[in-house]
Formats: sequence, structure tokens, C-alpha cells
Amino acid sequence: MFGLDTGLIILLIVCLLAVCLFEFINGFHDTANAVATVIYTNSLKPRVAVVWSGIWNFLGVYTGGIAVAMGIVNLLPTEALIDQNLYHGISMIMALLLTAVIWNLGTWYLGIPCSSSHALIGSIFGVGVAYMLLPGAHSISMNWTKIQDTGLSLLISPVFGFGLAMGLMFLLKAILKKNKIFKEPSPSKAPPLWIRSILILTCTSVSFSHGSNDGQKGVGLVMIILIGILPAYFALDASKNPCKLYSNSANIGILISKIDTTELSDQDMVEYKTIRKKTDTLLKYTNSIKSFESVPDNKRFELRKDIIVTGKSMDKLLASPTAKNAIKLCKDELSKLKNFVKENKTYTEYAPWWVILIISLSLGIGTMIGWRRIVITIGEKIGKTHLTYAQGASAEIIAACTISASTALGLPVSTTHVLSSGVAGTMVADSGVKNLQMKTVRNIAIAWLITLPVTFVVSGSLFLLFRWIFV
Repeated sequence: MFGLDTGLIILLIVCLLAVCLFEFINGFHDTANAVATVIYTNSLKPRVAVVWSGIWNFLGVYTGGIAVAMGIVNLLPTEALIDQNLYHGISMIMALLLTAVIWNLGTWYLGIPCSSSHALIGSIFGVGVAYMLLPGAHSISMNWTKIQDTGLSLLISPVFGFGLAMGLMFLLKAILKKNKIFKEPSPSKAPPLWIRSILILTCTSVSFSHGSNDGQKGVGLVMIILIGILPAYFALDASKNPCKLYSNSANIGILISKIDTTELSDQDMVEYKTIRKKTDTLLKYTNSIKSFESVPDNKRFELRKDIIVTGKSMDKLLASPTAKNAIKLCKDELSKLKNFVKENKTYTEYAPWWVILIISLSLGIGTMIGWRRIVITIGEKIGKTHLTYAQGASAEIIAACTISASTALGLPVSTTHVLSSGVAGTMVADSGVKNLQMKTVRNIAIAWLITLPVTFVVSGSLFLLFRWIFV
């Protein structure tokens, strides 16, 4: 099977099951935030709420695209995804998965709303840096731009959640005055129909947006596994026509030949030469072939690298202030050049339908289990007063909007931190900072701050340990 021996096939299956476990835990860990308000306010019975949320998480993953998934894949150095010793690739995968799963389970058990995204990103970052410390890896670099964007997204989003939810709560109080929506829920009585409808709608929105963002992280993990262990089969989207890759690359070569290289800086010239070299390689291996099966197995990953490096070098060249005068292309030609590069990226930025399906199922089923600990924290332990209808709706509206915007930008974001910070913001809007239970807020903040460094160190250490074992 795939040319692998029995041991590697077993390890491949174990890795895939580990990703499903990660998404399963993500479901009952993170999605508890989505159902917290409808359960706590008696808008829906717990069993109905978690099933409903699970369905919308499933739909979110299945229809949410793969921009965030590819962002996860691209966090690692390209070279880290391929190694002549496949056990080294498995060491990388198991290190980051074990770290993320253990951290998620631990914080869930303690009832602390903690970010699966933080745990995963920290684990990937730790493995990537550890890979760079290996002998002979000095020239390999992380995708620092993507790491910076991802880090800012994870760090800033809770601040946005807090501020926007507090602002929305002030607005509702100014417009609606003494309305039932500002009352604490009755422990035995369902809220009025219009309030229930709003809360169910916000729960649905958060569930769908959570699936479209967090679910994609699982898709990205599966693609890391498949590319790392079976690069000959999954480094490129074999369903696509290589003829189009050839024509796009040829057009890129024609258009960049119009650039006046005498006006390029030394750094711009490096990027220009890289584009020319990689484009020539793409043309060489895609000339007169009708399918990627005609390309030797060991060359398919090289084609993947060429496509990725061409795209990165093109982005740097077009963004360079010193290259603007040298790029003598009209607006239409510049647009075509960008489109050709973008189309080529679709050969590497993809996920098979079955990958999306198994992650959708894992997240959806996980949503239906283990929600109670986080719901109680959200409803009763962030503020000194219990969560009101208005507070729950405000926090979830802001969370859904923030997560959806991040998904559209291809950035991972923490559902947990956006929603819990939103709840804290509504509590402050209601009665000031004194209304916060500082012990809970402190625990959430500590988890927020230490998740990245702890998972970074643990995953990096595990990776080096596994590499040593599999030498």
C-alpha cells in the first residue's frame, strides 16, 4: 500500500487517528463556548444544543474552504515536510500532535477555557525551530511572515472580542433600556421566544464559524501528515491538469522578462533570479505531460517546492518599494502575472474531499461530548453575576464576526479566547471591572500567556527525542 512497509502504514494510521482525536477534543473543548449561552439561558436543552452545534460545526468545516488549513501547513519550513527517513517526518507529526492533545485535555479537565489554536500553533512552531537546530539545517528558515501574522491574530483577537462585546453591550443598554434581555435566566423557565431565537441564531453562527476556522486546522494537520509521509501522492493535487501549470509558468516567464533588471536592488535581483530558475524547472518537468503520474516520484515534491518558492519570491518582489520602477508592466499585465502565480498555488494548496469529511465528523461528534465544564465557567465563573441574555448574545455575535473575518483572511483564531474575553467585556459593561471574578480571569489569562511557550518547548523537545530514537 503506497509502497510503505507494514510498520509505516501502522504509524500513518496512528498519526491520522491522532489528528481525529485532536479535532474530537477540539469539538468538546472549544465548541462548549458556542453552546454555553443557549444551555445556560435554557434556550435549548443541552442534548439538543450540542447536537445542533455539532451539525453546524460539521457544515462549517465542509464548506469553509482551506485557506486556514494551508496557513497551518505553510508555518513549517518546506524542507521539514520531506526527509529521506520517513520516521523523522513521523517524529515531527507525533511531537506536535501529542503536545496539543495533552495540553487541551489538561485545560479541559480543569475547566479552563483554553485555545486549541494556541496549543497547535505553539506545537508547530516548536517543531519547526527544533528542526532548524538539527545539524545541516542552518540554511533552512521558518515562514516568519506567516508566523507573525498568525501570532498577531491569536494575540489581538481576544482584545477585539473584549472591546467590541463591551461596546455592543453599552449600545444595547442605551437602545433597549429596561428590557427582559438584561435579566438573568430563570433556572427552570425558558426565555421569551424572541430572545430564544436570537440566542439560537448566535449559537449557530459561532458553531459554523468555529468549524470553518478551527476545523481547517485539522485539515492542515492531515495534509502535513500526508505530504510528509507520502509526498509522491500528496505533494501536488494530482487531479489537476499539469498542462495548465506549464502554460501558467511559461506566461510568468514571459511577463517577468519585461522587468528592467538594471534598476533592481541586490535583494530584488535575488528574488528575480529565483523566479526565473524555479519557473524554468517547472517548465522542464511539466512539458508535454498529461498527468502528474508521468513525473518521477522524487520530483513531485521538488515541483511543490518550486511552486511555493516562486510564489514567495514573487510576493517579495512585487511588494518591494525599490522594484516598482523596474517592473514595467501595465495594470492588465501585472494583474495577469498575479493570477498566474495564484493559479499555480492551487496545485499545492488543496485538500482531498475525504480529508475534509473525516475532520468534519471528528469535530462534529466531539462537540456532542464533554461540554459541561466549560459551560459552567462561561456562565457563572467569569463574572460575579450570572450571564444574562444580552451578555450571551453580545459575546457570541462578536465572536462569530471575528472568527468569520479571520477565516476570510486565512488566519487561525481562538474561538475560546474571543468568546470568553467577549463575556468578560459584557460583564464590565454591566457593572464595571468589579463585576469580574478575577480568579477565573487570571486563570484564563495565564493559560493564554503560557500556552504558546509551554507547547513550543514541549513539542520541540519531543521532536528532538523522537528523532534521536529513530536515528
